[in-house]
Amino acid sequence: MFDYFVSFGIKDIIDVLSVSLLLFYLYKLMKRTGSLNMFIGILVFIFVWMIVSQVLKMQLLGAVMDKLVDVGVIAIIVLFADDIRHFFRDIGTSTRTRKLFHWLTRRRHVDGDLSKWDPIVKACESMSHRKEGALIVIGQNDELHDVIESGEEVNANINQLLIENIFFKNSPLHDGAMIIVGDRIESASCILPLSQSEELPKAFGLRHRSAMGIAEKTNAVAVVVSEETGTISVFHKGSFQRDLSAVSLARYLADNVR
Repeated sequence: MFDYFVSFGIKDIIDVLSVSLLLFYLYKLMKRTGSLNMFIGILVFIFVWMIVSQVLKMQLLGAVMDKLVDVGVIAIIVLFADDIRHFFRDIGTSTRTRKLFHWLTRRRHVDGDLSKWDPIVKACESMSHRKEGALIVIGQNDELHDVIESGEEVNANINQLLIENIFFKNSPLHDGAMIIVGDRIESASCILPLSQSEELPKAFGLRHRSAMGIAEKTNAVAVVVSEETGTISVFHKGSFQRDLSAVSLARYLADNVR
């Protein structure tokens, strides 16, 4: 044991820190997606398996648990398919990864154009003043296809008045989410998955939970205007910001939507 600690070098420290960071990130991901109890159960099983196999050297029980681990790897992939996909998506879309990619490819990073988001921002600001509820989802790839199909096709250019008319309380399309991809409003009155996150404030309603649900499962940015308070909130990659001003919303969209 003493010899092991004597030979413990920089590479081993990096190894331990890497595993610790990986487990911490997985813990945050599972807590965010409501799978924390299952994740803790798997960790407990792995710990018991290591004690039985490596410390106690119990061959029969160890062999049984070895077989369970072999099958369990496939079961974990099936059970956590969405979480695994979300894990790799977070890596690919994180700010640090983007900066590294741009540095490696020697491309100059250009700040987002704030004016591009004027129709959405002005519509949200106007609806906020009137306390009209709204839920706008801005997609960044093709992962919203099923969500788009769940609503009514709009297929129109992004327009402030159109957005406000769709979310007018007497409009037949005001319930559900509006989906925007690129420079087009694809559909409205779409159905989104509800988040089970316990980190959401109790004051958040169905629109906010739907926004968090799509932000947990995709790389989309969801904007919510509260019908009760008129406040503007944004949801992205399982986190949220609330009480945004029009300027803050424009900056957020410019920085997070590509």
